[in-house]
Amino acid sequence: MLEKELEQEIINCGADRAEAVQDGQVVLSASFRDICAANQCGKYNRFWVCPPAIGSIDTLTEEIGQYTHAILFQTVHPLEDSFDIEGMERAVRLHTALTQRVRRRVEAIAIEKHLLLSCGGCTLCKACTLPEGRPCRHPSLTVAPMEAYGIDVYRTSQKTSLRYINGANTVTYFGILLWRD
Repeated sequence: MLEKELEQEIINCGADRAEAVQDGQVVLSASFRDICAANQCGKYNRFWVCPPAIGSIDTLTEEIGQYTHAILFQTVHPLEDSFDIEGMERAVRLHTALTQRVRRRVEAIAIEKHLLLSCGGCTLCKACTLPEGRPCRHPSLTVAPMEAYGIDVYRTSQKTSLRYINGANTVTYFGILLWRD
């Protein structure tokens, strides 16, 4: 399927914008693992799709390099103000639901060799099984965060017409679909 058709499929799933990223323009930086290890989000070593459980940064960036096509997509959500935490949480839930629709659509059109990444950690279960030492309940449904793979979302978005910041009182979330022929 052509990139423009996939962009439209992602828009049809509910993204505000979607745009192909040219080969080699997904910007990677291992420094995101340091940010993850600082655990400001509280997800480090607590979710299967977050570091360190997801794997080494070298392995993940090598995996990214195996894909020849990418589409970056975003959702933009209004907030009451810049302190609207509930609005941000609602927005991430909506973005996560969009990402699951994209996952189902990509599977339906049989893009076999693909990787779908999004924002934040997995939210499929109320509590992840990692801290209990048990396997993931839904390994085929999880979507890892872009940053866990070392993707610099800001610098990657600069390679497209998608804006990283979309005005006052908004929050923007990103995802990326990577695939190879």
